Amino acid sequence: MLRIIFAILFCGLGWAGISQSVDRTFLQEVTDSTVLNGAENTADYFPLLQGKKVALVVNQTSMIGNTHLVDSLLSAGISISKIFAPEHGFRGDKSNGAVVGSGKDSRTGIPLISLYGDKFKPSTADLNTVDMVVFDIQDVGVRFYTYISTMHYIMEACAENHIPLVVLDRPNPNGYYVDGPVLNLDYRSFVGMEPIPIVHGLTVGELALMINGEKWLKNAVRCELTVIACKNWDHTYLYQLPVNPSPNLTSMEAIYLYPSLGLFEGTVVSVGRGTYRPFEIFGHPDMKDAPYAFTPKPIAGMSESPPFAGKVCHGYDVSEFSSQMLKYKGELYLWWLTGMYDELCKVGKKDAFWYDSFFDKLAGGNKLRQQIVAGTDVEKIKESWSVDLAAYKNLRKKYLLYKDFE
Repeated sequence: MLRIIFAILFCGLGWAGISQSVDRTFLQEVTDSTVLNGAENTADYFPLLQGKKVALVVNQTSMIGNTHLVDSLLSAGISISKIFAPEHGFRGDKSNGAVVGSGKDSRTGIPLISLYGDKFKPSTADLNTVDMVVFDIQDVGVRFYTYISTMHYIMEACAENHIPLVVLDRPNPNGYYVDGPVLNLDYRSFVGMEPIPIVHGLTVGELALMINGEKWLKNAVRCELTVIACKNWDHTYLYQLPVNPSPNLTSMEAIYLYPSLGLFEGTVVSVGRGTYRPFEIFGHPDMKDAPYAFTPKPIAGMSESPPFAGKVCHGYDVSEFSSQMLKYKGELYLWWLTGMYDELCKVGKKDAFWYDSFFDKLAGGNKLRQQIVAGTDVEKIKESWSVDLAAYKNLRKKYLLYKDFE
C-alpha cells in the first residue's frame, strides 16, 4: 500500500519517480479560441466538396465553433449522403462497448450507418452513392482509443472503392510525447491496429499519412488522402479540448491520465466507470486501507454496467497528480499498475488480477504483463521499449505536419 501512496504523493523520489531528465518547460497552454482546427479552415476544403455526394465520419466533437460540421456543410449547400458513426455514436451518448445502431438522424433525416455494431468497416454498398468521404473526429493520442481504428477501416474502404478521403485534422492533447510498448502485430485488434506505441504523438492527420505511407492497410492499398491541417498549433502545446471526446473522458485531468489508467481496463481494477469521475480515480473493493472510496452505479450514456456496481471500491484520487505533475512530464506512468498488482496479490487476487487477452491487446503484446508478474522494475520495463521506440520516433518524423517537441 505504501508504494502506491508514495507514487501519488512523492513522485520524483526513489522507485516512484517520473523521469526527471525530461525537460518540458517548452510546453504552452493553448485554448480552442487560439487554435484553428482543420474543420475551421473551410476555405481549404469546401471547394473540394462542392458538387459531390459526401459521406461524413463524425461525432459530437465535429464542431466548427458552436456549429456542427453537418450543419455547416448543409448551410453551404454541400450534399451529405450519409453519416458513419464510430464507437459512442453520432451524438457521443453511447457508453463504452455499447452497440451503436444504424438508422436516420432525427433532425436532418440523413442516413446513419454504424461502424461499431455489426461491422467496423463500410461495405461497397455503403459507399456506392458516395463521391468523397470526410473524417472529422477528435482523438486523444492513445493507441487503444478506437476512433483511429475506425479511421483505419475508413481509409481501407476508400482505397478499395477508389473514393477520395479528406481528414480534417484536430490537435492531439497528448501529442507532446511518445511512450509505451510498440504494438506486436500478433496482438492486433480494434483496440490496436497499427505498430505504434500506446502514446503515439501524432494527430489523426499525421497518423493517416503514416498509415498510407507505410502501406499498413490490407493488401498494402493506399487511399487518395487529403489532410486539412490545423493552424496555430504544434506538438509543444497543451491543448484544452472544447468538447468531451467520449462519455467517460470528461476532464483534461482524465485525458492526461487515460494512457496510464486505461491499462487497468485489462485488470480487475476499476477506473471509476459508473461514477462521474472516470479515469481520475481507481480502486477495488478489497483495497480496504486505501484513502479514497467510490461506489460505481449504472449511469445512462456513460456506464450502463460498470464493474463493481453497488460495491464500495477503495483506492485513489489522482486528478491533482494529473494536473500538477503528469501532464507536464509527458510519460506513461506504470507505478500505479505495478503497485496495484502487488497489493491485490496480497489479498488473494494474483490469479484473478488480469483479463489476460484484453490486457495484452491494450498493451500491444504479452511482454508487459509478464514483466509485471515477474516483478521487473518499472525503469527496466521502460528500457525494454527503448529500441522499438527509437525506431518509431524516426519513422514518425517523416509524417509530421507540425513543429515537434524534440
